[in-house]
Order: sequence, then C-alpha cells, then structure tokens
Amino acid sequence: MDSFTSTLLVVLVLFGATFIRMLFGFGDALLAMPLLALIIGVPTATPLVAFVSTTTVILVLITSWQDIDVRAARDLILSSFFGIPIGLWLLKGLSEPLITAVLGVVLILSSIYQLLKPVLHPLRRQEYAYLFGFIAGILGGAYNTNGPPVVMYGTLQHWTPVRFRATLQGYFFPTGVLILVGHGVSGLWTREVLQLYAYSLPLIALAFLLGTRLDHALPPRSFERAIYVFLMCIGLLLIV
Repeated sequence: MDSFTSTLLVVLVLFGATFIRMLFGFGDALLAMPLLALIIGVPTATPLVAFVSTTTVILVLITSWQDIDVRAARDLILSSFFGIPIGLWLLKGLSEPLITAVLGVVLILSSIYQLLKPVLHPLRRQEYAYLFGFIAGILGGAYNTNGPPVVMYGTLQHWTPVRFRATLQGYFFPTGVLILVGHGVSGLWTREVLQLYAYSLPLIALAFLLGTRLDHALPPRSFERAIYVFLMCIGLLLIV
C-alpha cells in the first residue's frame, strides 16, 4: 500500500470514528483502533487515536459539561490514573501480534455485552467505580479503548442518556490527556503520527458538525447494533 492510499484510509477511518463518537458519546477508539492497527500498526495508531479522541472530547464538553456526574467521573478518573501506566508498559513491552489479539478479544466481549444488553442489578456502592476505572485505565494506556468498562459502569448505574453522555466526556477528557502525555513520554509522538493528525483535522471538524445535527434524527439503537456486529467481525479478524 502506497503512502497516499494509507493516509487517505487513515483519515476516512478517523472521520467515521469521530462521527460515531458524536452520535453515541463513545465508540470512536473501538472503531478506529482495529482498523488503523491493520493499516499503520498499533504503535502508530494508539497515539494518533489519542490525539483525535482528546480533540473530540473538548468539542463535546463545550456544550454538555453541566450534565456531568462529578462524583462518578472523579472516582473513575482517579482509579484510571493507576491503570494507565500499566497499559503503557504493556504497549511498549509486549509483541504487536499479542497486543492485536488481546484488542480483538476486548472488541468481541464489549460488543457482545452491548448487543445482549443484559438486565443487571444496579451497582449501588460507589466503590465499584474504582474497579471499573482501573481496568479502563489499563485498556486506555495500551489501546485507547478505556470506553467499554466505563460504559458498562454507567449502564449498571442506570444513568439517564443525557447524564450518561456528559459523564463519559467528563471522564474521557482528563484520562485522555494523561494517556496522550504518556504516549509522548514513551516516545510515541512520531512525525508520522503528528502528520496524520494534522491531515485528519478538517474531516474531524466535519464529523463533529454532522454528528451534532444527526444526533436525534437517526434511529440510534438499530445503527448501534450494526456497529457492534461490525466490531465483532473486526475482533475476530484481529485474533486470526
């Protein structure tokens, strides 16, 4: 694959991932990471997705910061701070095939959970936030996929849709910044990463505008199910 083709594919993937993030409040890394891992490899895809995700979170928070569950976001953030260094160590210390296979398993398990939507009793004890946040930190540091544990926690807390979306962004912003800085300290901010991020910015802005306008116009549940079926297929491909 030549350089122009790979760059075009990367930018299109990031556009689609940002659009999904605007519709559902999460899921951009879940879509972007497996596809970009196949195009440019995990070490390049991870910091690139971190740049894009942090940019998107800032845009979303401008309009929804007042709906954040501050206490829940705080506990999730604090525990994630302890998990992120472990994830960064895994990213630097393990082989890329192993990292890719683990990412495939994460995608399949999180997709099955979202598709089945099991009826579970709410977690009344606030301490559970530390467990889910710690796991999210590990996955975020390694793959930028800290979303699934936090989404699961929010589901078990029975948050309303507005509170759900806003609290996720309140969590993603500080952890995303920490993950991004961790990538820089680890030497992952390469020239290729910064160039691809710069190329993607115009389409990220377009995805933000489109996602904001279509947020309430599309049947989200049907579209969401299709996305998770697709992610399951990508997860299987990564494992194979």
